[in-house]
Amino acid sequence: MTQTRRIHIVGASGAGVTTLGRALADVLAIPHHDTDDYFWRPTSPPYREQRDVADRLRLMGEIFLGRSDWILSGSLDDWGGPVIPLFDLVVFLHVPTEIRLRRLRDREARHFGGDALAPGGWRHEETESFFEWASHYDDGTREGRNLPRHLAWLATLNCPVLRLHGARPVADLVREIVAALPL
Repeated sequence: MTQTRRIHIVGASGAGVTTLGRALADVLAIPHHDTDDYFWRPTSPPYREQRDVADRLRLMGEIFLGRSDWILSGSLDDWGGPVIPLFDLVVFLHVPTEIRLRRLRDREARHFGGDALAPGGWRHEETESFFEWASHYDDGTREGRNLPRHLAWLATLNCPVLRLHGARPVADLVREIVAALPL
């Protein structure tokens, strides 16, 4: 039987899980997928409507879950139960809050434009609310994705878990993951 490479990368918003997933996929020449693409319905503006869990899992099954090699970035700990046994390796990225928030501000500005995020901009209030939520990842005082929840979830996994400091250069992180993969 051939060895599969089904890698899941998870962490807080702004930790760099998608960036790392794409970079790792390029090096390993395998497909990359992000949970946001399955969690959210395509809308304009984005991130307005969630898909039902059954639809998320169905789409993932149709597109990539049956394949031997893939990388999935993003959180699915509260809805992806059927996917979890497929993981060969889970990579957990942790990044200090101030770095994550700076990355998030930069990303949102690139995605929506600085004017949209500025006071009075069409996305200002929504973005500030998102930043407020994201700033509490480590202390776990907000609902949804947070560090205590992720740590509890990681403790339940039956596959290897690689914990990395996500503020390091992406190329270094990729090399460390590749070195940790079973032969």
